[in-house]
Amino acid sequence: MLYLYAIFTTCGAALLAAGIVQKRRHDKHLDSIAARIMVNGIRGKSSITRLCAGALRGGGLRVVAKTTGSAARFIWPDATENPVYRKFDIANVEEQIAIVAQAATERPDALVIECMAVQPALQEVNQAQLIRSTIGVLSNVREDHLTEMGPTLEDVARSLCRGLPHGGICVTAESEYMWVLQEEAARRRCRLIYADAESVSEDEMAGFEFFTFKENVAIAIAVAGRLGVSRRDALRGMYEAPPDPGVLTVQTLRVGSKTLRLVNIFAANDPDSTIMNFERLLETNTISAPVFTLINCRPDRIDRNAQMGAIVPRLLTAKLFVIGHPSRSALGAVPGDWGGQAIDLGGDRRDPDAIFRAIVEHVDEQATLVAIGNIHGQGERLLKYLEEHDRLR
Repeated sequence: MLYLYAIFTTCGAALLAAGIVQKRRHDKHLDSIAARIMVNGIRGKSSITRLCAGALRGGGLRVVAKTTGSAARFIWPDATENPVYRKFDIANVEEQIAIVAQAATERPDALVIECMAVQPALQEVNQAQLIRSTIGVLSNVREDHLTEMGPTLEDVARSLCRGLPHGGICVTAESEYMWVLQEEAARRRCRLIYADAESVSEDEMAGFEFFTFKENVAIAIAVAGRLGVSRRDALRGMYEAPPDPGVLTVQTLRVGSKTLRLVNIFAANDPDSTIMNFERLLETNTISAPVFTLINCRPDRIDRNAQMGAIVPRLLTAKLFVIGHPSRSALGAVPGDWGGQAIDLGGDRRDPDAIFRAIVEHVDEQATLVAIGNIHGQGERLLKYLEEHDRLR
């Protein structure tokens, strides 16, 4: 028994010593990076991370960045990037330690990193122990992760605020729950800076070759300004920044004499963001009628499937296609007074070619197909098929 006790004690002491050494090494890496910007919020984090990094590069700063969204990427100071390796393809907040170590070897002026935490307690650990950001970003408060952060949107706002830097600065474009952010920021002696989307002009937005929102641009301009980068230089850097793989895209597909414009809004993933993306496309005349809507359903996102079904009329939908399963979770939520046609193409393993051909049959000459919901499952398989179809055309 004493032998086993001695072994356990020795192992425990060794683990404790290793933990202390790792923490000291991590703290040293953090201290070597003067500006640490952590991007938090419900939507737009990956895009904002890239925009902030681009804005700072535009001002001549040496910047390393890391995104977590649709495709996690480590972005080097020259804006080239590599996928973030994850064992078994499982994300874990502890990967931030390795990211910070890798970033420190580049001797950057700034690190821009997307928050990985969802659980409120992990939000605090991510800030206090892993990143210790000097500038925080809280993009917005939206209806998502209600199980972990909710149940109300006020709860979500307070949960996100657990990642605010104590005694630091936080830039936000959130307006509806600003009162919550102000309360929580005051408790942490954090200075809150509002980035007004209306301060960004249409001429400034015209410089982007990819879709983004004024709110995201305003945040990046504000962050860059805190580090001495002019608005002009920040915008120039953002224009040159590579977009996120999950960015909103419009793909033109042709089958014989028919043309289908595929609008991929899967990355929005919540009703408000989906509608905002759609309205932005209308404002810029990127899409036109007739509009078809495609909802991808997942069995572990029943509530989200229903939320997407509920907004079908707001997307000016003439025809609705539902894929994935259970398709009834979206179809059953479509408002009864909607006057369009619904086509159920659901199933967890339906052939993407069959889905595409069924949609094309409903096109007279041309149409816009707006893809919404969560990309995983049938949505992802369909996009891969369409990408190959377009390449071989």
